[in-house]
Amino acid sequence: MALYTAVMDTITTYSGLSTAAFFTIAALMFVVYKTVCGMFVDPEDYNAKKPVAATTTAATLPEMPAVSEPVQMGDVTEEELRAYDGSDPKKPLLMAIKGQIYDVSRSRMFYGPGGPYAIFAGRDASRALALMSFDPQDLTGNIEGLSESELEVLQDWELKFIEKYIKVGQIVPD
Repeated sequence: MALYTAVMDTITTYSGLSTAAFFTIAALMFVVYKTVCGMFVDPEDYNAKKPVAATTTAATLPEMPAVSEPVQMGDVTEEELRAYDGSDPKKPLLMAIKGQIYDVSRSRMFYGPGGPYAIFAGRDASRALALMSFDPQDLTGNIEGLSESELEVLQDWELKFIEKYIKVGQIVPD
């Protein structure tokens, strides 16, 4: 009993908390620790887990188009580019900035049908990106009359595309 009393007095002396408060905080810290640790998987554990084929069938999985290697398009007119807007899942998903065409197929959830940026697919969206606009009138490669700050925004978009996507062609006049 003397040990118990000594431990309780020590907790109160050093922490400034009642013993009930100390153990409540300790329990909460343990729960938070276990929760956070549970959010991460050791790479070895992840690779060791095999998918269970018996519980997953092809009929239960949504059909997603396969993302293939980007195909070099070469010179394309704006009219030809429109065919690559994601409406045909067998075709790559393309988008242009400043006349340079990029394959954005791997970001289909953003640029494909139903995605938040689907309006830009199959188009040269330079003006819309510079203006941060979703107005269909701005879906053009015409960047005349843009301010210096708008051109900087467009430059940032272009650098992101160069870094993330493969250039597959360029727009040529009809």
